Amino acid sequence: MQINRLFEIIYILMNKKIVTAKELAERFEVSKRTIYRDIDTLSLAGIPIYTSKGKGGGISLIENFVLNKSLLSENEQTEILSALQGLSVVKADGAADVLSKLSSLFNKDAVNWLEVDFSDWGYRNENLFRTIKTAILEHRIVAFDYYSTYGEKTHRRIEPFQLWFKHRSWYVKGFCLTRNELRMFKLIRMKNLVLTDEVAKHLGLLPDLPKGSPDETHTIGNVTLKLKIQPEMAYRVLDEFDEAQVSKNEDGSFTVTATWTENEWVYGAILSFGEYIEVIEPQHIKAIIKKKLQESLKKYS
Repeated sequence: MQINRLFEIIYILMNKKIVTAKELAERFEVSKRTIYRDIDTLSLAGIPIYTSKGKGGGISLIENFVLNKSLLSENEQTEILSALQGLSVVKADGAADVLSKLSSLFNKDAVNWLEVDFSDWGYRNENLFRTIKTAILEHRIVAFDYYSTYGEKTHRRIEPFQLWFKHRSWYVKGFCLTRNELRMFKLIRMKNLVLTDEVAKHLGLLPDLPKGSPDETHTIGNVTLKLKIQPEMAYRVLDEFDEAQVSKNEDGSFTVTATWTENEWVYGAILSFGEYIEVIEPQHIKAIIKKKLQESLKKYS
């Protein structure tokens, strides 16, 4: 639902005493059903809007309604503009236009307090993000090739319902038509994404659907790690761990205690520190890392 459309509906009704759902639907190029949903949304938000049937009927505001900026305190006006600015940087439909209009109404400059970049320093995934966002908002199916943790390629068709950011990575949650259950996919492992014209059919049943495990993790369970990391990796310790997880040793090294979901990603993260890390506990993780290092050495013997 577009924020800007709701805002414009209010202004149209303030300038006209009454307007029909058909007129609004034609103006915004949406269905009358969508307009009635918008009216319900505005009513729930406290806007005194009502409909009347019969000849001369339609949608109107209560007589003498004024969108009065004095109803909001200075702090509330600032909070509204800040929230809209946050929406605009993630490209929410209409947020930038609404931000501009409300800034003029409140006679305030919108502070650019937030910047969001959906890519890391080397990988550009903005188009992927926008396509999935469109699929979620329009209840459409997407198809793509997906690579698991082990490099296995499968073709998937899903009904996406939420983008999710977790531990420095973006994921999409959706109903997987291939597995017939809820799944979670890491965006960076999705290739050849196609937005189809097929309408999602399972999203209204989400609370009752079986919940599958994350496709990309092959989860084993959580594990608490105690790691000793050398001073050469200080920049990574500061970047990747909370202060409460880290203690500095007299020799300049760091002892890190962290609880992670145990999977291949964790083993790879540990190995990425090279010779500058030592697994202190648990023992089974030490054994796994040792075995992986031995297998790696065989390739160079």
